[in-house]
Amino acid sequence: MQIEKLDIPEVLLITPGKFGDSRGFFSETWNAGKLAAEGFGAQFVQDNHSFSAEVGTIRGLHCQLAPSVQGKLVRVVKGAIWDVAVDIRKGSPTFGKWVAAEISEENWKQIWVPGGFLHGFCTVLPNTEVIYKVTSGYDKAAERAVVWNDPALALPWPVAPGEAKLSDKDRVAPAFDANETWFTYS
Repeated sequence: MQIEKLDIPEVLLITPGKFGDSRGFFSETWNAGKLAAEGFGAQFVQDNHSFSAEVGTIRGLHCQLAPSVQGKLVRVVKGAIWDVAVDIRKGSPTFGKWVAAEISEENWKQIWVPGGFLHGFCTVLPNTEVIYKVTSGYDKAAERAVVWNDPALALPWPVAPGEAKLSDKDRVAPAFDANETWFTYS
């Protein structure tokens, strides 16, 4: 299992080994012991699975506040996504900055997005399935969002604005500057 720190070092790109033969393949996609030896100590409580039929489906930008802060380990089992994490920890040296990676069934990478970050993704292939582990269960009262195309973030989404497929909730999410006190860097 390879672990790579992105430009925001708390966000990790994890590539599990994948071993194939004429029958197919085997991959150990999560191993708490091996990752703990690398300093990764997240404990997961729930797995989520999303399906998006169309290219340009955007899910995000989302987070959850205390006491239900979520870290997410995201992987794609079918298709591909452009996945983004935005640092919203007030006082962080990378506050307001973002990192992104393409995650796909082909490259077999996973991205770790810790608590204190907005998370979102855009499908770049049709019929994409995403599975992600989370460190806290869904809590509607703690859920927050920022509009996907906020000019303050200037995210280079791989879809034209008029072609993005959004939920009603994501379409009307507030601007980035609404998150002033959601998280504090320590």
